Amino acid sequence: MPHAHGFPVVFAAAAALLLLPAARAETLPEADAREVRAYALTDAVLARYVAATRKLSAIPLDCKADDRGIDGLDDAAAKIDAMPGARAALRSARLTSREYVVFAFALIENAYAAYSLEQGGKLPPGISMANVEFLRRNSSVIERLANETEVATCGDGEGADA
Repeated sequence: MPHAHGFPVVFAAAAALLLLPAARAETLPEADAREVRAYALTDAVLARYVAATRKLSAIPLDCKADDRGIDGLDDAAAKIDAMPGARAALRSARLTSREYVVFAFALIENAYAAYSLEQGGKLPPGISMANVEFLRRNSSVIERLANETEVATCGDGEGADA
């Protein structure tokens, strides 16, 4: 069985592809954090998430776009929808931008929980052990996705206003 080691990096890298910085549910408004923690990760949605991420990785980010961060799940979904071609890419993978965002945040949140457990910590409140086990079973799929998709970033100063 794959180990959780490296989960935060792999999942954060895959999620960062679409404007989701290495964030955890605790950085979201409380209602959004509860939604992310309650979300049940499934194989069916993972397959659609993988397809969507592959398609979205081909869409260049506008580094001059609003870079104020993310105010919540709806805001993150709106930022994805604002990317030319993103909505069509998600639709072809049978996902909405909101479901994509919730799934991505759930991956990140549960990845941190899995890593914490591997380091001898306890399961954080509100985290489902079933989701942690899902991540462990599917770590190779997520790692492969992170390795095959280029994570678009604007952190090199491109498009930054002084």
